[in-house]
Amino acid sequence: MKILKMRNSLILIVLTIILTSFTSGKNQQNIHTTTVNQALQNNDALCSINNNSFVTGEELTYKVYYNWNFVWIAAGEVTFKVLDQGDKYYVSAKGRTYNSYDWAFKVRDEYKVWIDKETMLPRTSIRNVKEGGYQLYDMMKYDHEKMQIRSYRGKTKDDTRKFTFDIQDCTHDVLSIIYYVRNKNYNEMKKGEKFPIRIFLDKEKYSLETKFVGRETKKIKDLGTFKTLKLMPEVVKGEVFNDTSGMTIWASDDKNKIPLQIESPLSVGTAKAVLKSYKKVRYPMSSKIK
Repeated sequence: MKILKMRNSLILIVLTIILTSFTSGKNQQNIHTTTVNQALQNNDALCSINNNSFVTGEELTYKVYYNWNFVWIAAGEVTFKVLDQGDKYYVSAKGRTYNSYDWAFKVRDEYKVWIDKETMLPRTSIRNVKEGGYQLYDMMKYDHEKMQIRSYRGKTKDDTRKFTFDIQDCTHDVLSIIYYVRNKNYNEMKKGEKFPIRIFLDKEKYSLETKFVGRETKKIKDLGTFKTLKLMPEVVKGEVFNDTSGMTIWASDDKNKIPLQIESPLSVGTAKAVLKSYKKVRYPMSSKIK
């Protein structure tokens, strides 16, 4: 199975290290697929979840850092927004490099997804990627009853080809899965417990697991100290990640369950995303200690 080619995409780096990553070994991926499929078959509720963590108007902005040769460089920002559209949530993520970083690699990316309110599964998603001289437009229509995706993919919106892919139950895109995971009930989980997820991206299906490590107090740059939920998505050594472990996510240990800080070693350097600001969250940030 091909590994996800991340380039320097700010949104994709943040989406990836907020929640999960993708494997490069076919045999290893088959092992994960079997485990995840069994877990999903044993629990139909995993395909549907109620939203109890976010509300329309929520806006989260992350500052993205890259460390190479022991120097942390602030490369850019990614902002996530949620809007209510009747029976759907519209979620967008826009990422850009800072002007001071544009000379090295200019990024202007936008992701969108329309999420069904009843199931929290995606109905339609759009990726509009502009990274240096690379461009990609990909609109995907999810048919969860037929278990298919219709993808309209090309360099631009006006230059696409249609592709059809078979999927399995409970399949998310990289944006909808974040809001699904925020609604998991971690109070019912034991330390070390893992839960399965399925994602479709770049013509590929991925079956993955994320481990709930436990709870920890964490100082977040410029925001203060928080009680957090600590998660560790499993990664597999490859082009992007240089170890089978090491990715860590700290989310607010309150009803919002907002990712506060994410760190991950990469094949070259280390990436870190830190929550810079939050607006119109559903509940008070009661996890903040000081």
